[in-house]
Amino acid sequence: MATKEAVKEKSRVEIKEPGSYFVIMLNDDFTTMDFVVSILIDIFKKDPVSAEQIMMFVHKNGRAVVGEYPYDIAVTKTTAALERAKAQGFPFRMIVEAAH
Repeated sequence: MATKEAVKEKSRVEIKEPGSYFVIMLNDDFTTMDFVVSILIDIFKKDPVSAEQIMMFVHKNGRAVVGEYPYDIAVTKTTAALERAKAQGFPFRMIVEAAH
């Protein structure tokens, strides 16, 4: 009888942390401040004071990072915010960018 020897290979598996992505809110002249604050509280889980501060920063500076997340979460939150804005007739804009 022939004996079968198991071949064992050592393989090195590198686990890479998922990349981080910024969700960036952009200013427009039509979306209401109350709507923006509600998005920051409901979707991005900001407290009311932080949400007001971020909203005012976006209003004055044109854009602000509202969070840093793994890609899937960043896209999911951005999509939820944009869908809510569209449903209410606002031209609200957000983008996702790779964090450096």
